[in-house]
Amino acid sequence: MANRMNQFFLGLLCLMVLNACASSSAISADRAKTFKAGQQAIDLAQDSIIVDGHIDVPYRVHDEWVDVTEATEDGDFDYPRAKAGGLNAPFMSIYVPSKLDGTEASTQTAHQLIDHVEAIVARAPDRFAIATSADDVEMHFAKGLISLPLGMENGAPVNGDLTRLSEFYDRGIRYITLTHAKSNEISDSSYDEARPNGGLSAFGKEVVREMNRLGIMVDISHVSDEAFYDAIEVTQVPMIASHSSLRTFTPGFERNMDDDMVKALAKNGGVIMINFGSTFLTAEARVWSDARSAALKPVEEKYGEESDQVAQFKKDYRAANPLPFATLQDVMKHIDYAVKLVGVDHVGLGSDYDGVGDSLPEGMKDASTYPNLVQALLDHNYSEDDIRKILGGNALRVWRAVEAFAQQAE
Repeated sequence: MANRMNQFFLGLLCLMVLNACASSSAISADRAKTFKAGQQAIDLAQDSIIVDGHIDVPYRVHDEWVDVTEATEDGDFDYPRAKAGGLNAPFMSIYVPSKLDGTEASTQTAHQLIDHVEAIVARAPDRFAIATSADDVEMHFAKGLISLPLGMENGAPVNGDLTRLSEFYDRGIRYITLTHAKSNEISDSSYDEARPNGGLSAFGKEVVREMNRLGIMVDISHVSDEAFYDAIEVTQVPMIASHSSLRTFTPGFERNMDDDMVKALAKNGGVIMINFGSTFLTAEARVWSDARSAALKPVEEKYGEESDQVAQFKKDYRAANPLPFATLQDVMKHIDYAVKLVGVDHVGLGSDYDGVGDSLPEGMKDASTYPNLVQALLDHNYSEDDIRKILGGNALRVWRAVEAFAQQAE
């Protein structure tokens, strides 16, 4: 009887948490059905530092402001959902589109996006704080604040001037993804058939060295395989893959990391932070994405990538050909595989919330769902200590190593 009562109150508590998320954050009924975390998982999520390597809130609010300090109808992240999920250290992605590479608008956009994060904190200093060190994250956690560390996605805003790295460091940037959708003056991109640098350029190698000196983490998500190995050779500190998954589950998808790269990253002391997007997780979703891209290409060439015709084509294609969503268990397959390959000390999380659109897996649809992942980790027999490493401890370890090297270099 007592056991049944415990189960009843546990179920009631989960329902109360879910209802709070749904009412404050407009979580859909379908998402509600995936909330299956038990009390141990909920407590562990709330009591741990959760570092998410990549959330695209700044660009989400760039063209049209959305106040994420309160509940929002759209998107994947806002304060109520982050609190419900225990997410307390999401790296805000300062994403600069590759179409701006080589222009002053690239640098300007990066500064504008940093302004947006500062505005979020200014609106709700009792809820958010910008973190510029691993110690900041721990201090904010103790105060009940959500840390907003900054990572710049695409190194193009440096625009050939190493002194700009210092400027971005002073504004709070603590990692830089060397490139994005196109090869730039720093690095070749995994998405770009053109590989003008043959990996990292000579300037790109200088950038990595200067990032080491300043204390900016090197992020190798998006880079070509050749650029990855160049970065491994040049860097003197551990690196991160802020939002990448495993190529073994998506054969031929260079944006994900193959086994040898993950091993090299682990030998470097770094961390692969698993991307939650379905097309990063399963071959089925990858095939769907490739087919859509092939169908979309002539429409983009005729009307332009940002045209109304392209937007309508995407909508119609999705309606006629539904995306095969991945699931929480697919996220776990990547985590389990990486842990078996290189050990639990080299695995973290990089959801890409607000960056991968409506492609998130069932069970991990927004920032409120981290307890689901914690429950899955418990179900897969991970210890609480190892879960805390995956949730944030490993990322903080790399951050501290980069900070320590920079302090010695002064």
